[in-house]
Amino acid sequence: MVNLKTMDLTDAFVELIRRAATDLPSDMEQAIAKAKDREEAGSAAASTLETILKNVDLARKNATPICQDTGTPIFEVRYPLGVSTRALAEQIRQAAAVATERAYLRPNAVDSLTGANSGDNTGIDFPTMHFHEWEEEHIQIDLLLKGGGCENVSTQYKLPDGGLKAGRDLEGVRRVVLDAVHQAQGKGCAPAVLGIAIGGDRGSSYIKSKEQLLRKLDDTNPDENLADLEERLYEESNELGIGPMGFGGKTSVLGVKIGAQHRLPASYFVSVAYMCWANRRARMNVSLTGDEAEVSYA
Repeated sequence: MVNLKTMDLTDAFVELIRRAATDLPSDMEQAIAKAKDREEAGSAAASTLETILKNVDLARKNATPICQDTGTPIFEVRYPLGVSTRALAEQIRQAAAVATERAYLRPNAVDSLTGANSGDNTGIDFPTMHFHEWEEEHIQIDLLLKGGGCENVSTQYKLPDGGLKAGRDLEGVRRVVLDAVHQAQGKGCAPAVLGIAIGGDRGSSYIKSKEQLLRKLDDTNPDENLADLEERLYEESNELGIGPMGFGGKTSVLGVKIGAQHRLPASYFVSVAYMCWANRRARMNVSLTGDEAEVSYA
């Protein structure tokens, strides 16, 4: 069995970061390509999407970041009993520093009090890490790189919202999500993927909304009502005419993913994690059944 006390995954975490930063997932690339074909030939929308696809190809070939803003690294770590989360957290921080040195990440960790940049993407609660113990016998790490532009247009609503005539139901959720897309316009680097959370408290709701961005575009929500709402919001968001980068067109979003959680009777929050077209996510699995840890990526 793997000696968990001496297990060092730092190099594997560096590779995970490289993959996320430089190689757009295939489902995202395919969705962008299909969106380009739907736009009118020669339009600003079609041209923008064509440029994005060329950028994606160059980034992959040259192992360079897809976007200059490599974002906040958000790690979702699932691990079995016996694994030291403290050790994993330190290895993730070391990997972030190495990845920055190798230019897979731009130095993004800024001290909120002094304005000083740490220079290596490490700092107080940076990178972001969430640890979840599970019953499986392997480690699974999902990484999301959340850019600043799309983060700035992410938002949260408290229902009921009289101005939007949004009540505490799925119709109310629909109304506020469409408002979020309309308010974002091109400022979030559309076309977007929307991660939506219904319920929870303010903090847990934001976390839940970002977790939705780790889902593949072609998956199906196990809740039939949420699956129907995802499809409806996808269609109606694309009827707003915002288009790629706000230039107008048929493609304002590439996907909508919704999760729900229990809430207090007094609170009904809806959080919208707006993700730009560069939905950079990658997964790493670590098998612990042999003499050495075996790493695979997806």
